[in-house]
Amino acid sequence: MFARLARFVVHHPWRVILAWVIAAVAIIGFAPQLTSTSDESSFLPSHYESIQAQALQQKAFPSAATPAALIVVERQDGEALTDADSATVADIATALTAADIPFVDAVMATPPSQNKLVQIIAVQMPTVTDPADTRPQDAVTDLRTELQDQLSGTDLRGGITGSAAQQLDASESGTKAELIIGIATIGLILVLLLAIFRSPIIAFLPVITIGVVSQVATGLIAWANDIFGLQTDSSASAMLIVVLFGVGTDYILFLMFRYRERLRAGEDSRTAMVNAVTRVGEAITSAALAVIIAFLALTLSTLGLFRSLGPALAIAVAVTLVAGLTLIPAVVSLLGTKVFWPSKAWRTEPAAKRMTAIGNSLGRHPVRYVIASGGVLVLLSIAALGFSANFDLTGGSTAATSESTEYSQVLLKGLPAGATEPTYVFLRSDDGSALTADQLRDFGGSLGNVAGVGTVGEPAVSADGAVADFTVTLADSPESKAALATVDGPLRDAAHAAAPDGTTALVGGITAIFVDIQAAVNHDYLVVFPVAALLIMLILGLQLRSVVAPWYLMFSVGLGFTATLGTTVLIFQQFAGEPGLLFILPVIMYLFVVALGTDYNILMVARLREEAREGKSPREAAALAVRHAGPTIAAAGLILAGTFASLMLAGNATLTQMGFAISFGIAISAFVMAMFLTPALTALIGHAAWWPGHADVGEHPEPDAVDATPAVESRV
Repeated sequence: MFARLARFVVHHPWRVILAWVIAAVAIIGFAPQLTSTSDESSFLPSHYESIQAQALQQKAFPSAATPAALIVVERQDGEALTDADSATVADIATALTAADIPFVDAVMATPPSQNKLVQIIAVQMPTVTDPADTRPQDAVTDLRTELQDQLSGTDLRGGITGSAAQQLDASESGTKAELIIGIATIGLILVLLLAIFRSPIIAFLPVITIGVVSQVATGLIAWANDIFGLQTDSSASAMLIVVLFGVGTDYILFLMFRYRERLRAGEDSRTAMVNAVTRVGEAITSAALAVIIAFLALTLSTLGLFRSLGPALAIAVAVTLVAGLTLIPAVVSLLGTKVFWPSKAWRTEPAAKRMTAIGNSLGRHPVRYVIASGGVLVLLSIAALGFSANFDLTGGSTAATSESTEYSQVLLKGLPAGATEPTYVFLRSDDGSALTADQLRDFGGSLGNVAGVGTVGEPAVSADGAVADFTVTLADSPESKAALATVDGPLRDAAHAAAPDGTTALVGGITAIFVDIQAAVNHDYLVVFPVAALLIMLILGLQLRSVVAPWYLMFSVGLGFTATLGTTVLIFQQFAGEPGLLFILPVIMYLFVVALGTDYNILMVARLREEAREGKSPREAAALAVRHAGPTIAAAGLILAGTFASLMLAGNATLTQMGFAISFGIAISAFVMAMFLTPALTALIGHAAWWPGHADVGEHPEPDAVDATPAVESRV
């Protein structure tokens, strides 16, 4: 199949390029806009209590939602607000109302905090469900401009926080992050490819071609979201950049290494490209399928966040694979050997003394390499037991210097930590009859006695009297572990127990949403992880024609995942002192480290199989595999790890944690698992690694010493 495809592409390159141009114009021109959201509630299904509470609030109190924006005012000198200052704040609220800012329903000044350090102006806006609707963010922009005009010449300073402000700052932070990540990713690829091939043409090849491919993939993702009603997290666009350029460059790298080797074997450029695609096509396709299937396993998730992210990343990898097998060979076949200009190094094979020495050492002492590499991974894995989840997706998506983040901290000077996002407890009459005053008093009293609850406001009663809304201010920050523990246990238990006969109590608000997300994620760990692992093992078994090899290969990548999680816990929780890691991080890490780690294992084991088929013993095959495939895996791992590391430049906690974890995991996959652990284990297991197939039919008796320098043709 790959030979036929290669011959068609190489002999009809202009047709292939024209087909890509037509497809790109059609998809980019007609695809809807790719929108994103950072609203955690939009990712949960309707059967969770927090979502049921949200629906009840919208039905019973359509105009009493949490203020979309909070204007926080304090004195410039940090002292307590005077009566004159409070009067000025009230005048500012009046002026903002008079400004008649679009999409602002009401602006109301509240009394100063008890310690007089801060005062709030609450801003109400209509509820928005469409993530593409930017009117709340536009209103915040106008409010910020008008606010600073009103504060000018006073002794006060202020800023805007709250959900609408956080979404605006997250959007601006995301746009800036995409630009920074794009520049860093492309710059890194150019530098590394120039260093490897010494050719500007090869260096710019992935930048230009994948630039087009990324637009095609984004268009297809937008269509998929539109057709299936999916929503993409606000950090997905930045991830798509590194996935497309990182994975795409890897596939180009695998192809160009093989193409160069065929040229060194004396083949003309067209024949060399046909053979390169034929020989590397199966490995690239198997590796891409492992990644795609791992991402598609996210569709089994309870969370809409994962169900949307999985198909988006799968589409990106699928388009990249097709480009790697068609567009890239077509372009290179037109350029021929000029693709290496001005370097002449492609004509001679390098000595690769370092890789030869490593291969020889591993072939002689595989047990040492298994113990050393496996031992390091086990030690790092122990730290994973300290993992703690952080559910503040919106806050983590904004820069620490953003206005919403700064003034959410200022707000804490005068109000309980939970005041920024209160919890709402609803009491509903099951038959629609009006709730009595005694029922409301007793129920509210029960809520006030719960440990971890700061205050319980007077209940707001719906027009028909059948629903009451109790605003509960928690003593701890809404996204903190303490707040989650309060809602998940004592508060919900007390609310359910205190509900009078004939009524139902529902606990909602952002903290309740975090609690339900935690339950959903725990469910997903038990479903997505094993399904993804089994499907990847199936691909490995089919590609290697073995039952044994997939087990120890998956064991090694699983160990790489736990080692990566443990290292991330050490860096961010222990050393940086952060309260936890982003709740989606283990799932994202698992899929990237396991799927992409499998890529490198597939390439190494494929080379091992080739050497075994040529009559080499298990230890000789391992030594030669490291000698010949090692440089390719090292280069690919360095580029892919580097592109994901660029996420750390985004300036927000979400992408910083993702960038470190995924890049470290890929580095572990390439430089520890694929380079040392996998070939060493295969050398130890020997012929049994290929059972029940006969992938190593030419196996020779294992010698006492290994010579990894025979004149064997170099292949990836």
